[in-house]
Parts: sequence; C-alpha cells; structure tokens
Amino acid sequence: MIEIRPTSLETAIGAAALQRACFPAPFPEDLLFSGDEVAEHIRRFPEGQFVALHEGLVVGSCTNMLASREDWNAHRGWADAIGGLSLARHNPDGTVLYGVDVSIHPEFRGQGLARRFYQKRFDLVQELGLEFYGTVCRLPGASESGLSAEAFAQQVLAGERIDSPLTPFLRIGLRYGGLIHGYMDDEESLHAGAILTWEPTR
Repeated sequence: MIEIRPTSLETAIGAAALQRACFPAPFPEDLLFSGDEVAEHIRRFPEGQFVALHEGLVVGSCTNMLASREDWNAHRGWADAIGGLSLARHNPDGTVLYGVDVSIHPEFRGQGLARRFYQKRFDLVQELGLEFYGTVCRLPGASESGLSAEAFAQQVLAGERIDSPLTPFLRIGLRYGGLIHGYMDDEESLHAGAILTWEPTR
C-alpha cells in the first residue's frame, strides 16, 4: 500500500534522493533538490509539500509554491520562476498554486501516483480559495522525435504521439497554454516546457 502524506523533515532526505532516481543524466544535477532545500520548502509552505511512502521509503514527491497572477503570467524560466531550489519566490499572498515538481520512482510509475498527487493539488486550490493551478511540463520525448518542440507538443495534443508526462496530464484535465522556450537546461525537452493550467469549478 502506498500512502500519501505531507512531507516532513524526516522524509526530506528521501525526497531528495528520489530526485536522482527520477532524473538521471543528461538531466543536470544542479537542478535537483537537496535535503536542505526540501526542508526549506517545508518551512516556506508546509501545506504544499507531499510525499508517497511505500514501506517507509519515499517513492514519490510533490513540490508546490504560491505565486501571484502577475508572476505566473511572466512565464519565466524554471529557476527564475521559483527563485532557486529553495523556492525563494514563494509568495504567501499568491493566488496561483504553482506546481514546481512531481517525482515518481521509475519502479512505481503507472500506479496512479501522479494522479493522486494532482488531486491533492486540485484539492489545495479549493481549500485555499486560489484562482487556479499552474505548472510547466517537461517534454522528454521531444529530442528523439526529430520535430521542433512546438510540432511535438501539437502532435501530443492531437493524440498522434504519447509523451510520458504531458499525455497523462492532459488526460486528468490540465489545459495546454503554449510553450516557454528556454524553460530549463533540459536537452531531452529541447529546453522547452508546456504551460498547463487547471481552474476549479466555481
């Protein structure tokens, strides 16, 4: 049984180790959270951090922060948008839940954990009375497709290709809003990210 619970200081090191299992090279090591940085996330926004535990081991994590609508609409690169790995741009008065990261251990993918984390995010938007949820999704299949990031994303939207993160995110109701080029140093995604949003029913 896999349990999802708030991230604690006791699970911070496990959440950081999980990053390295989920994002091996060529993904840049300097874009991965350390245990101290996960602890800082908890300090800044405890209700926005979650882990999935299986037999006491961290097999999934979900990192979030709050942003103003203005900051969200600026569509900065990942590091600038979050203010570095400690989430220095977290805005306690923000009205947008910014999805910073979801990590699922490769051996536990396909078991609905991402969907469960996203439901936590959607619930949090409603509990805090926020405007909407927003995130920017990697496109790890883009580099092998032989297409531009735009053409690749359009084929995924049309159902002509499957992309490991984008396809399931679309299936759970996230809305595509274009690309941010130069979103992060991510060769697999051609350095682009797909803008995704979800709004609660009022």
